[in-house]
Amino acid sequence: MTKLSEATLRATADKLIAAHEEASRTNEWTFFVDEIYAVDCIYTCEYAGVMEVTANGIDEIKATHYGRDMAVGWEGWTFPCMGVYTGSDNNLITHWLNRGPGKRPDGSYFETPGVSFITLNDEARICRQFDMFDLAHQMRLCDDLEDAGLLSPQLKEQWVIPMKEKLEAQLAAHR
Repeated sequence: MTKLSEATLRATADKLIAAHEEASRTNEWTFFVDEIYAVDCIYTCEYAGVMEVTANGIDEIKATHYGRDMAVGWEGWTFPCMGVYTGSDNNLITHWLNRGPGKRPDGSYFETPGVSFITLNDEARICRQFDMFDLAHQMRLCDDLEDAGLLSPQLKEQWVIPMKEKLEAQLAAHR
């Protein structure tokens, strides 16, 4: 594997951040996948040990992570990047937020942190991505959004309730 320069790593991270900013504005999450991800990329999102979603290749990434998953009531959510860290062997780490719609009465955002571990191939395309965030805090965030009247009923029905049920079952199984 060719070792990419720091400037190339940063430029790729900047492209991903800009694409997420545009997707947050338009709620269209698939337009950048072909340009930024390798055809054979493996993208995994770990949901607190209760569910893992792995997409193999850009068609699955567009169908799952940026397609189906973003079309289930996530309108109005943004995912701002708070920092990018470059490492050796073509690795990036991005620190981002799951930021819900609206603001709290004190003016702060409804948000929880997340992190992505990203590996780039020789062409500076993402060939592996592993996302993690604290699912318990995400569920609490969704409860806060619901209390504020800002949680999409579709998101609650199709994502929040099933995830809470999986978390509860996992905890109950290990008592």
